[in-house]
Amino acid sequence: MTSDAQLYPPDPVPSAPRVSAVMPCLNEEKTLGTCIHKAFASFAALGVPGEVVVADNGSTDRSVEVAAAHGARVVIESRKGYGAALRRGITESRGEIIIMGDADDSYDWSQIAPFVHMIDQGHDLVMGNRFKGPKIPGAMPPLHRYLGNPVLSTISRVAFRTPIGDFHCGMRAFTRAAFERMQPRTTGMEFATEMIANACHQGLRIAEIPTTLYPDKRDRAPHLRSFRDGWRHLRFILTYAPDHLFVVPGLVMMLVGLVLQMALAGGPIVVNELYVGIHFLALGALLSLVGFNVFNLGVFAKALMSRRYSGLESRTVRWLEHRFSLEFALGIGGLLIATGTAIDVAILYRWLHNLGIDMGRTVHLAFVATTAVVLGVNLIFSSFLLNLVLDQDQKI
Repeated sequence: MTSDAQLYPPDPVPSAPRVSAVMPCLNEEKTLGTCIHKAFASFAALGVPGEVVVADNGSTDRSVEVAAAHGARVVIESRKGYGAALRRGITESRGEIIIMGDADDSYDWSQIAPFVHMIDQGHDLVMGNRFKGPKIPGAMPPLHRYLGNPVLSTISRVAFRTPIGDFHCGMRAFTRAAFERMQPRTTGMEFATEMIANACHQGLRIAEIPTTLYPDKRDRAPHLRSFRDGWRHLRFILTYAPDHLFVVPGLVMMLVGLVLQMALAGGPIVVNELYVGIHFLALGALLSLVGFNVFNLGVFAKALMSRRYSGLESRTVRWLEHRFSLEFALGIGGLLIATGTAIDVAILYRWLHNLGIDMGRTVHLAFVATTAVVLGVNLIFSSFLLNLVLDQDQKI
């Protein structure tokens, strides 16, 4: 069992299953046989040829033997993780429709017909929604039902602009072509979120159906670790939503900062008896610089994501690929540096020729000039980096 793609027992003569049931497995000998039996019964009820692929992730019990005894094909995945096991099982499966679900009998494998029917109606990905199905006492811990899943699903809906109500349901169906377009790469529990995020980015047709979650039948602690895996999901959501993490916050900070600086460039002002002076100007400089850099990181993130996942739709990247000019960006950066430097030199020249005069009236303008210089320097160097990212597929 050393090869990542090793099969147990040896792969039989190739057949043509239409539906593949893929089950990740780590020490599930107690429930695995039941899940396999239900899946085969569903294939018979549907009247379609099907296979069960068990992606074993290092079981130390009799899971492999149980799976083989019940007619499943076993694929051994040596890399640890829910996502790693599923990716191996899905890759080794042969059906045009793939249904994934846990092997602990918490999902009813005898009820996969609605998933297949929704795929046949033209959907690329069909998600189960445990919150729309019957609520079975003890099936989901209160922390997951009332906090973890709702919060993470809400953040995901905003980040990926989709109405999906349950991002973390373990039972879902999709076509092989859709899976190839989703291009999942993660190996842990965040695999569940990555699939939907990439499906949304790729413009796939997604549907949801009510699904019943039952208390699992295992006699051991669950593999899921609430806070560790919750953080992995949140980390993935934030990382793969650059508009919300970088672009929008950075743009807002930068615009607020620039407005403050423009308003205070000539000196302090009074707004409704509120004195707005040098401290607000310093805040404006801070927001302008931090905002520009955060926005810049968002642009890089979107460009890198478009390289990581082929076919990813991004209007920002599409615009950059057709409109971005290194020379133009360098010109803007140089103009900012020149303008800021000229203002600072003029202030210094005036001071040198009028020693002893009060320079307090020029402090505001000096702040603005210095900010312009720093923005120009940042723009020049970041433009070279962006040009490298955008042209990374070209030979020099």
